[in-house]
Amino acid sequence: MKTSKKVLIGIIIFFIIIAIVVIGRTMVGNHFKKKFSKRPPPGIIVKLVSEKIFSEKIESFGTAISKKTKSYRIQKSDLISELKLDNYVEKGSLIIKLKDKDIIAPFDGILGYRGITEDVLGSDNSLIITLDDSSVIYADLKIPESFALAIKKNLPVDVKFSGLKDKIFSGTVDGYSSRISADTRSLLTRIKINNQNYELIPGSLLEVSVKFNERSSLSIPDTSVMLEGESAFVYKVLEDNSLNKIQIKIGNRDKGFIEVISGLNKDDLIVAEGLKKVNPKGKIKPIKK
Repeated sequence: MKTSKKVLIGIIIFFIIIAIVVIGRTMVGNHFKKKFSKRPPPGIIVKLVSEKIFSEKIESFGTAISKKTKSYRIQKSDLISELKLDNYVEKGSLIIKLKDKDIIAPFDGILGYRGITEDVLGSDNSLIITLDDSSVIYADLKIPESFALAIKKNLPVDVKFSGLKDKIFSGTVDGYSSRISADTRSLLTRIKINNQNYELIPGSLLEVSVKFNERSSLSIPDTSVMLEGESAFVYKVLEDNSLNKIQIKIGNRDKGFIEVISGLNKDDLIVAEGLKKVNPKGKIKPIKK
């Protein structure tokens, strides 16, 4: 009897311990569940849908041409003063002093030399000095025949130069040929670029984008768009800060922004960044940036 009683007591104590463990785990679980259920919604960067200018682009290349240029061939033996090349000179200033004459700058520009040559008889070396007014730069482009009808005078152009990779120069179409070249099947087009700081160097290769069909369209950051196959979606923020995933139709991209053809309205509030932190069924704390 004593043994049976001890066994019974042991069993009771065992079940009491089990019960305490189960109850304890349940209480701890409920505590953490309650704690995390009160976690505030994540802060997400949002933006209002706005308008931006978009356009189609024709990509081409051209060589930089000075607004004005003048060359002087002089004999080295005629020089009586040191040449100061790669300097800016003003119209009317002395640029070269020779034994028998002075050469005066006919316009503002940069003085440099083209090269050293031998004359036909192999006598003294001569210098070819150039004065370039590159305050305005021109470039001739060969626009493919398929884009010929899009070319109009004063169309805006963006220009890049390998010497300044991060800078975009602005210019316009200055003129174009009246006919398509039968040899190249292209339209010869001249562009004009303001170069008051003399950053573009004559003779350099320019990368040019001619912009046409400019239009004002709805615009959203490219970081706000979710691509699923051929479809595009964004999260629209509702009044209670919940989210609605909606499909949109997109157009061109330009400098970090995407053109919206349909699916959104101006001043709609959308998730702009941090898509991976979004719970589609939850709410967010909007952060306007």
